[in-house]
Amino acid sequence: MAYWLFKSEPSTWSWDQQVAKGAEGEEWDGVRNYQARNFMREMEIGDRGFFYHSQTEKAVVGIVEVCATAHPDSTTEDARWECVDIKAVKPVKTPVTLDVIKADPRLSEMVLVRNSRLSVQPVTPEEWAIVCELAGITD
Repeated sequence: MAYWLFKSEPSTWSWDQQVAKGAEGEEWDGVRNYQARNFMREMEIGDRGFFYHSQTEKAVVGIVEVCATAHPDSTTEDARWECVDIKAVKPVKTPVTLDVIKADPRLSEMVLVRNSRLSVQPVTPEEWAIVCELAGITD
């Protein structure tokens, strides 16, 4: 299993909206960055991810799971853009803010710290375990 982080502005697509989609999940559409798209092409069903609210909150707020592998993004006719579908698994007990992540030396190499603008990014197993610990959850 691989681990990922999915960033969304809560005013565009929030954790509550993701949860409301249930087991069916939702396309992680609208990504127009080649690196983020390529990461989605690597994803497999069952991979886990952090759902991260960007902009004002800047925090990991939930755990999601990839429920459909890369396929054409339905929001465009441009064949270059693909997306995966994700479904909510569970909320975190304690949101883990970007400030908390940046303050933890164990997470200094995390993509979120080094390239906070990338909307879809990999998370190492070690980073996953640390953020889960900070969030008060076991996975």
